[in-house]
Amino acid sequence: MWMCDRCQEINDDKADNCAKCGWPKGGVAPTPPSPPPPPTNQPSIPNPPFGVPPPIGGMPGALPSDLDPNQAPGGQAPRLLDTSVDHGGGPVPYRIEGQIVPVLHLSLSNMPVYFEHYVLLWKSPSVNIGIKALQGAGRRLLAGLPIFITQAVGPGEIAFSRDGAGHVFAIHLQPGEELDVREHQFLAATDNVDYSYQWVKGISNILFSGTGLFIDHFRPMAGEGVVWLHGYGNVFEKVLGPMEILDVEPGGWVYKDPTVQMDTVVQPLSTGLFASSQQLVFNRFTGPGRIGIQSMYVHLQTSN
Repeated sequence: MWMCDRCQEINDDKADNCAKCGWPKGGVAPTPPSPPPPPTNQPSIPNPPFGVPPPIGGMPGALPSDLDPNQAPGGQAPRLLDTSVDHGGGPVPYRIEGQIVPVLHLSLSNMPVYFEHYVLLWKSPSVNIGIKALQGAGRRLLAGLPIFITQAVGPGEIAFSRDGAGHVFAIHLQPGEELDVREHQFLAATDNVDYSYQWVKGISNILFSGTGLFIDHFRPMAGEGVVWLHGYGNVFEKVLGPMEILDVEPGGWVYKDPTVQMDTVVQPLSTGLFASSQQLVFNRFTGPGRIGIQSMYVHLQTSN
């Protein structure tokens, strides 16, 4: 018996050729020819930059606008704010360091800062800690809000952090600018920034938005002011154009410009004729202006 070198068929010793393919006994299968080289005039396809998906169909060229990963239906997608900052100018030089539980490190000189007392991490002995009375004490007292806040006066170094994984970032406010902030997101601010509050407008916003009854409100009184905030997870910023709309899961927003209108949208969900119906609730924001979004949803106790 012998095996054909071409098709591996078993043949009788008396046969001189393979009964299946006709290959001669003892013959050697030829080496298959090499594939022809690609044409020299074929355009090369470069590797895309990191973070950009390869072109559709493998051909060079821009992605269609509806598939561009940097585009949202209403414009630019929310962008990640810086997680590490070293800012030497402004009313108070500061650094933001750390990735999981970040620390805000301030260098105080002439400008005091105020902050929530439980976020203090460490300080220089030369930094004096006192109490600052907030404006509108009567209104705050009736609303059940604090009328005093902790203040630090330099010179010296001081650092703050919140007991939770998240993202610390600064919002610089110029004269005439204002900022609305969700409750419990405030970390610290320069002393020239007025800290007040606003009632949440609309019964649906009060009942379903997850924001509570009040929104913190900040505006600089003289010169540039800085407000430092804390968001859970990472914080992204979206700049809305006029009448541009973005729906955000309740608990997702951190701050917004006062020009951004907030409403509550309830979307019913039905799973069938005999199944119970459910609903989705969104905070709907309408531009123009900025809105900050945190990627981690934390149920926080509000003032309502």
